[in-house]
Amino acid sequence: MNKYNNLIEKAEYYIDEDQRIVSVLANLSAYLYYNIEELNWVGFYLFEDNELHLGPFQGKPAVVNIELGSGVCGISASKRESMIVKNVNEFTGHIACDSGSNSEIVIPLISKSGELFGVLDMDSPRLNRFDNELKEALEIIGHLLVDIL
Repeated sequence: MNKYNNLIEKAEYYIDEDQRIVSVLANLSAYLYYNIEELNWVGFYLFEDNELHLGPFQGKPAVVNIELGSGVCGISASKRESMIVKNVNEFTGHIACDSGSNSEIVIPLISKSGELFGVLDMDSPRLNRFDNELKEALEIIGHLLVDIL
């Protein structure tokens, strides 16, 4: 059993198909930011016009547009694979928004029909903050989210 089951169950409260998607993403980013320890940024980048565009987030101001294949978010989106980066300072092409970030996790959000919606991005000031259990939990939350699109 995943130690993040409670996080998943409570996240479902914010994933409401009767609400505007921007409201869902705003509340979900706030919920995750305040309920996962050692984070300094949580947010969404939304795919449109062959780029990722900054969506609702919690943390310091961020890069507004990211090309597919650029940085951790762009690579994750183009490969459609979740990525954990233990040390962003060793990641070639990392896009630094906050010099205090040392590790990152990105979860691509893919609809049931296979379309890229965007990515969920998290940064931490701690090196090697993210693990496979959290990745799996965030992937479940991502699937719940794209189910309402």
